[in-house]
Amino acid sequence: MNFTLPDDLLALQARTRDFIAEQVIPFENDPRQDNHGPSDALRQDLLARARAAGLLTPHASPEMGGMGLSHVAKAIVFEEAGYSPLGPVALNIHAPDEGNIHLMDVVATEAQKDRWLRPLVQGRARSCFAMTEPAPGSGSDPSMLCTTATRDGDDYLINGRKWLITGAEGADFGIVMARMEDGTATMFLTDMRRDGITHERQLDSLDRCFTGGHGQLRFDNLRIPASDVLGEIGKGFRYAQVRLAPARLTHCMRWLGAARRAHDIACDYARTRDSFGKPLGEHQGVGFMLADNLMDLHVVRLAVWHCAWVLDQGQRANVDSSMAKVISAEALWRVVDRCVQVLGGRGVTGETVVERIFRDIRPFRIYDGPSEVHRMSLAKKILDRRVGAYG
Repeated sequence: MNFTLPDDLLALQARTRDFIAEQVIPFENDPRQDNHGPSDALRQDLLARARAAGLLTPHASPEMGGMGLSHVAKAIVFEEAGYSPLGPVALNIHAPDEGNIHLMDVVATEAQKDRWLRPLVQGRARSCFAMTEPAPGSGSDPSMLCTTATRDGDDYLINGRKWLITGAEGADFGIVMARMEDGTATMFLTDMRRDGITHERQLDSLDRCFTGGHGQLRFDNLRIPASDVLGEIGKGFRYAQVRLAPARLTHCMRWLGAARRAHDIACDYARTRDSFGKPLGEHQGVGFMLADNLMDLHVVRLAVWHCAWVLDQGQRANVDSSMAKVISAEALWRVVDRCVQVLGGRGVTGETVVERIFRDIRPFRIYDGPSEVHRMSLAKKILDRRVGAYG
């Protein structure tokens, strides 16, 4: 095992780190953002800066104008981007666009790539991924999918509701998962301004880092031509795995950067704030929390790097990504929670970005599969002898 990073990746890491510090962090208090995320105007300003710096959409394929980063390289760059809540937006590597770019690069036709993927990579469009539904529809259990697609001549008619759809407000196009008449699922591409799509409401949520927030959508006889089917009919669940395993790992990468930012702020405070006659960090109760943070950050980084390496070997990494997701979501939550505690009153106010990170990172234990669902899946594989202590 060799953990040495090549010189070109170290240079890209440093360039991304400098860009975030100099070009992105100064915008964190920009008024063009609210509880539903940064506005499109702020997003465009940030994208322009990343474009000028040669850092826009680095994970996309070279054919689409990206750098074609490996998963390991993404782990390095995405962590640096996640150091600011606006970093993933600036580099165009935020959810759900990042996962949609990966999925479409693998599955979409050339015509679909020209129409939808290329503008997405260029930062000229946004997208959403409409799979989650309100009860009794699908959430963690995709087999409960209620939205339907029925054949009507050369088209398909989509009917149903979707809920907690990140980026739906203002998205140019979406990927919609729907159940076919034979019980299988299919993904459909659609312009979001088509007749038959209603954005019913915005959901108030803990996080506010996603452009467009989280919305609820209704589809009433949304007509989709057969040319806009993404991939093959009936293979929607299979394509969801193509998207979800790498996408849940990139969440881990970005949130690792955010937790590292919180830790850095807490460490600076512990060095400079005096309490009971000495710096705060010299009290074991505080120093031990910082030590635990360091260990949690280290374990998360190792889990992320290993899963990224497995993906780079061409493996599906379903087990590895489930483990990395649970390890990351829970360990990084502990890190940020400790940082709030170390900062005391400053930690629960907007005096630092830690309060914002605290709100943003809590939903990560739910998004892309709650920890409990990943544990259930892992337990089943263990009991079925499909995975052991060495993977």
